Amino acid sequence: MSYITYEQLLKAGAHFGHQPRKWNPAMAPYIFMERNNTHIIDLHKTVAKVDEAAEVIKNIVASGKKVLFVATKKQVREPVERLAASVDMPYVTERWPGGMLTNFPTIRKAVKKMLQIDKMKQDGTFENLNKRERLQIDRQRAKLEKNLGSIKDMNRLPAALFIVDVLTEDIAVREATRLGIPIFAIVDTNANPKPIDYVIPANDDSVDAVEAIVGAMCAAISEGLIEYKATAPEETTEEDETVTKETTSRSGRKTRTGARRERVKDVEIDAQTAKALAQEQEESEANQDADNNSETEQPTTNEE
Repeated sequence: MSYITYEQLLKAGAHFGHQPRKWNPAMAPYIFMERNNTHIIDLHKTVAKVDEAAEVIKNIVASGKKVLFVATKKQVREPVERLAASVDMPYVTERWPGGMLTNFPTIRKAVKKMLQIDKMKQDGTFENLNKRERLQIDRQRAKLEKNLGSIKDMNRLPAALFIVDVLTEDIAVREATRLGIPIFAIVDTNANPKPIDYVIPANDDSVDAVEAIVGAMCAAISEGLIEYKATAPEETTEEDETVTKETTSRSGRKTRTGARRERVKDVEIDAQTAKALAQEQEESEANQDADNNSETEQPTTNEE
């Protein structure tokens, strides 16, 4: 199945690269020609690369994993946010938080802080604070939402990254490479494709081109989600989980109680055994003393 067509990419201007003086020689296999002092990308190769990447992403999502979209360049934020959100995938379109991947536990703590603020507002705790404290917390919440709101449901590291501009997102590329997370990326003629696992050669400055390619990825993700839902085990209800926890808890208590009883029983047996052995030892010593006394005593005779 093809997720994108040559005509779509051509109409979107995906074939326009950068000036030859800015090119990266590693992108030579994807360059068709030079025209008007601009490199022209071979869109036939782009179509093939889009389809290859889409199939891999589809399989990742079908296994129940997440793909993180990264596009902090201003002109492409809106379409990437909209498309990623439509398939329930996390995305980063504001500044990339340093250590987002390599220091993920710290990022999760910040997300939990944001969720705690939400909980305070729901249970009424927030209303008990004074006006100044509420204002400070609101500002903190807004800042966290701006930087981390789109990844608040991401409880673990993503299975892959989809990056729109590898030069702009060089920190994200380095972090993913360090952790061995696969990288899918739109790579222009001025960028280095070597750190990228799945290169999609295209114009990363064109909003239409980015939207077309990200849209193709999201179409593949939608198919993967359908497959996952069809094969995933049924989700247990909250009531079932409660019953399971109670049963496990009772079972655990019974096991611990049984173990304690066994230990007490063993101690009782050991005490009885020790008492019996002590009694036997005492009787043995008493018998030995009696024998010794009988051997040493001589019969009394009357001397005449």
